[in-house]
Amino acid sequence: MPAFKLTLAYDGTEFAGWQRQTNGLAIQQIVEEALEAIAGHPVRVVASGRTDAGVHALGQVAGTSFETRLGSDTIRRSLNAALPPTVRVLRVEEVLDSFHARRDARRKTYCYRLLSGLAPTPFAARDAWAVGGHLDVDAMAVAFEAVRGRHDFSAFQSAGARVKTKVRNVSDVGLHRAPFVEPWIGSPVAADDLRLLTAEITADGFLRHMVRVIVGSLVEVGRGRWQPRDFIAALESRDRRRAGPTAPARGLFLVRVEY
Repeated sequence: MPAFKLTLAYDGTEFAGWQRQTNGLAIQQIVEEALEAIAGHPVRVVASGRTDAGVHALGQVAGTSFETRLGSDTIRRSLNAALPPTVRVLRVEEVLDSFHARRDARRKTYCYRLLSGLAPTPFAARDAWAVGGHLDVDAMAVAFEAVRGRHDFSAFQSAGARVKTKVRNVSDVGLHRAPFVEPWIGSPVAADDLRLLTAEITADGFLRHMVRVIVGSLVEVGRGRWQPRDFIAALESRDRRRAGPTAPARGLFLVRVEY
C-alpha cells in the first residue's frame, strides 16, 4: 500500500487543534475526511505532533497510506480543492511504508510572534501576542540563551502533564526584531513604535505548552518584572509555579519538522 508524507500549513485560529475532538472541529478530522473522499474509504493520518487550539503551522508533517493510482501532485491538488482555505497541503511525497511522522521526527522548530508598542491593528494582533509597551529585548535574549542545551523543562510545561521524561535538548534559540509591516500591504503601520519580535526555538521534542510558558516567562524579563537570573532560577527549579504565565496560542507557529 503506498505511503505518503504530507506537509501542511494552517491557520489554527478557528480550530480545536490538530487532534480529533468530540467538542470542536480539528484539523486532523478535515484532512482525513478529504483523504476519504479521494480513497473511497476511511483513511488515518498521523502527525509529527499535536498542535493546540489556536496554534498555527507553516510546516506540519503528517503520514498516511491508502490504495491509489493517483500521483503525489494530483493528491495534493485534490486535497486543496476539498480543504478550507485556512488549511493547505504544501507537498505530498511518496515514502517508504516504514515512515512514521511522529516517531521518525528528529527536530522541530517553533516560532512565537510578539508585538511591542501601544497601537497594533486588529490584523496585526490576530496572529501575535500584543504585549503593549516596551520590551527589553537584550535582557530577554540573555535569559533565552539559558534554555539552549539539555535540560529538565518541568517548570515550562502544563501542570499535570504526564510524559516519560521532561528532559529535552534545545539545539538553537534566537530572538529577532524588526519594524512591523502589514504583510498584504507592504507598508509600515501607522504606529511608529510598533515592533515585531520573534522567538524561535529548535529542539528534539517539546512538552505541552513548553514554548508558550518559555515565552510568557521571557516577557516577564522584557517588562522588567524579572531579571534574567530569575528566568534561569525558574528553569532550574523544575517547578511550574516558579515560571511565568502561558503565552496565548495565537502567536505560536510550528515552522518545520526535520527527519
